[in-house]
Amino acid sequence: MRKLVVLLWVLMLSATGTLRAQGPAVDAASDPAYASLTRAFDALRLRDYDAAVVQFRRAATLSPQRTDIRKNLAYTLLKTGETDSARDEFGEAMRLDPADYHVALEYAFLCFEARDDAPARKAEARRIFSQVATAPAGAAGPDETTRATALATFRNIDEPLRAGIERWQQALATSNPNFSAHYELAQLAEQRDQLELAAAQYKAAFRMLPERKSVLLELARAENARGNTEGMMAALIAASRGPEPRAAELARERMPERYPYVYEFRLALELDPANAALHRELSYLLLKMSEDGQASREDAEKEFAALIANQPGDYVASAQLGLLLLEDGKTDTAMPLLNAVLVHGNEDTANRVRMALHKPLVLEQRKAAEEPSALDPRVLGERSYQAGFLKDALRYFTQAREANPLDSSLALKLAWTNNLLHDDVTALRWFNVARLSSDPAIATEAKRAYSNLRPEQQRFRTTVWMYPLFSSRWGDLFGYGQVKTEWRVKKLPLHPYVSVRLAGDVRRTSGGPIAQSLSENAFTAGVGIASNTWHGATAWFEAGVATGYLSRQHWSDYRGGVTYARTRGAALGGERAGWFFETMADIVYASHFDQDLINYGQGRAGYTRRVLGVRSQFFWNENVTFDVKHQYWANFVETGPGFRIHPPGLPTPVWLNVSASRGVYLVNEGNPRRPNFNDIRVGVWYAFTR
Repeated sequence: MRKLVVLLWVLMLSATGTLRAQGPAVDAASDPAYASLTRAFDALRLRDYDAAVVQFRRAATLSPQRTDIRKNLAYTLLKTGETDSARDEFGEAMRLDPADYHVALEYAFLCFEARDDAPARKAEARRIFSQVATAPAGAAGPDETTRATALATFRNIDEPLRAGIERWQQALATSNPNFSAHYELAQLAEQRDQLELAAAQYKAAFRMLPERKSVLLELARAENARGNTEGMMAALIAASRGPEPRAAELARERMPERYPYVYEFRLALELDPANAALHRELSYLLLKMSEDGQASREDAEKEFAALIANQPGDYVASAQLGLLLLEDGKTDTAMPLLNAVLVHGNEDTANRVRMALHKPLVLEQRKAAEEPSALDPRVLGERSYQAGFLKDALRYFTQAREANPLDSSLALKLAWTNNLLHDDVTALRWFNVARLSSDPAIATEAKRAYSNLRPEQQRFRTTVWMYPLFSSRWGDLFGYGQVKTEWRVKKLPLHPYVSVRLAGDVRRTSGGPIAQSLSENAFTAGVGIASNTWHGATAWFEAGVATGYLSRQHWSDYRGGVTYARTRGAALGGERAGWFFETMADIVYASHFDQDLINYGQGRAGYTRRVLGVRSQFFWNENVTFDVKHQYWANFVETGPGFRIHPPGLPTPVWLNVSASRGVYLVNEGNPRRPNFNDIRVGVWYAFTR
C-alpha cells in the first residue's frame, strides 16, 4: 500500500508541476522579503540548498502570511532530505491557504510517511485525503487530477484500516484477549479516526500490561484528539509518575505547567490503580490539604491505606497512617501498623514511631545493608543508562551524586554519561575526580579514560610517533617519525599545526644496476592546517623545507591529502577478546615526488586475544598502492598474514608488528626488478600525546 501511495504522489506532483520553484513575483519596494527571496533563488540555481533554506526561512519571518514562501521552503527542504521540516512547512502553507489542494495533498503524503506519532499523523493524512476527495466542485475546488489522486489514495488507506479493525475485533471476540490484539486494534482505530474505540482499546491494552507506561502516552494522544481533556490529563499524570524514565519524561513535557488537581489524581488512579507513586503523592497532598482545612483527614487516611495495600513494604506510609489513626483515637487499627514499622522499618522511621509511643530510641544503625529502593536515583540512573536514555541517566546520576558526594563510582558514571552525550569538557572533569578514587578499579578506569580524552580538550596538543621498520624486500632498516604541535580552537573546523618529520634508512640506496634512493634521508620542518576528524577522515595540507641530514641540501616540500582510519571490534589497546577489522586509507599529494598524487589502502581482519598473558592480534593484510604518475614503485598490491603484540612492561602505545606478504607490481615499465616480490617486515610503533 505504501509503495502505491508514494507512486500516486510522484505522479500527481509531476502532473501538476508543483515541484518547480518560482521566483519572487513582487519588487523590492512592496515586499520586505524581496532581498532574501532573491538570494534564495540564486542559491537554488547553484544547487546550494542549505543556503536557500536559510534565506527562505528569513523571508518567511519577514512575510509570515505568504504561502508561496512556505511552499518553496518546503520543496527545498525535501531536496535536502529534511522531510519532517518540509512537512511542517506544508502544514503551515495549508493553514494559510486551505483552498490550495496541491499543498494539502503534499502535506498529507508526508504525514502518511511520518515516523513520529505515526498513528496520529496517518489519521490526519486520511482526513485530508477525504476532505480533498469530497471537496465541492467549482472554480475554487480541486481539479479532477487532484480529486482523483486524493480519492484513490483515501481508498488505499481506508480499506486496509477497515479490514484490519474488523479482523482484530473478530480475533478478540473469538479468542482470549491479549495485549497485542488490543494494542493493534487501538492503533488502527486511531488511524481511522475511530477515537472512542481507540481510547477504549488503549485502556484495555494497558490493563493487560500495566508496566508498559508508554501506552498511556498513546492513550493521552487519542483522548486529546477526541476532545477529552480530563482523560488526556489522567493518562499523562499516570505516565509521569511511573517507573519508565522515558515515558515519564515525555509525559511531563506534554503536561501543563500547573500542578495537577486532586480529581485529576483520582482519575489517573482509576486508570492505573496499582501506581504506588500516584497513591503516595496524592496521600501527602491530601494530608497537606487537611492541615490547611481544604480536605478531610479521612480522605488522606484512605489514600495511605490504598498505598499500603498496593505496597505492603512501604513502612514510611505505614508509619504515617498509623500515627494519623493514633491521633484519631483508633488505637486498635493503628498499633498493628506501628508494630510492623518497629520490626521491619528503617531506624529513622522506627524511631519516629518510638518517639510517638514514648518508647526509648534506638541509636545504633542496623548492620545489615538494606536493598536500594526502586526509586533510588542511582537505580533509576543505571536503568536509564542501560536502556540508552542518556539524558535521564545524567539527571538521576547527578541527583545521586549530590546525595552522596564521596561516591567515586558515581563520578565515573557521570563521566561516561557526559562522554556519550558528547559533552567531553564535563566528562573530563568527572574523570579527573574519579581517578583520585581509593578504589583501584575505578581509579584505573578513570585514569585511562582521562588520559585518552584530555588531549582532545587541550588548546595546544603535541603528538609524537616513531616507527623503525626492517624490510627483507629491501634488506634495509628504515626510520620514520614525526613531532607535531597543534593549536585547537573550539567550534572551528580547522586547526593549524607545526611539525618536524623524519624519513631515513641505513643503506640509503638500493642494489642492482640502477641504484635508487630508498628514502628521503631528511628532516622536514613545516607548517600546516588540518580539519577536525569526521567519521574517521581528516583533510590536511602543509608546506615546509626538507633538509638532508647527510647531504646538507635543502628543498621545498608541499604535501596534503585526506587520511581515513577506522577500527571496528576488539582493538589491541582494549581489554576484551574478539574479531577486529581495521581500515586505513590515504590520498597524498607530494611535491617532492614529481608532483605526484599517491593513494594507499590498507585493510586488516583478524582476532585479538591474550597469549601467555601478552595482548596480541593475529590478522591478514590486504594492501594496495597506486598513483597518477604510474611510477612502478608506487603501483602494487600485496597480501599476507601478520601479528601484532604489546610487549609486557612497556607503555601502552608500544606495538611490535610482524608481517609477511606476497606482492605484485601493477606497473612494470622502468621496473628493474621482478614483477613479483616477497617481503617480511618487522617494526615497532610508539606514539604518545601531551
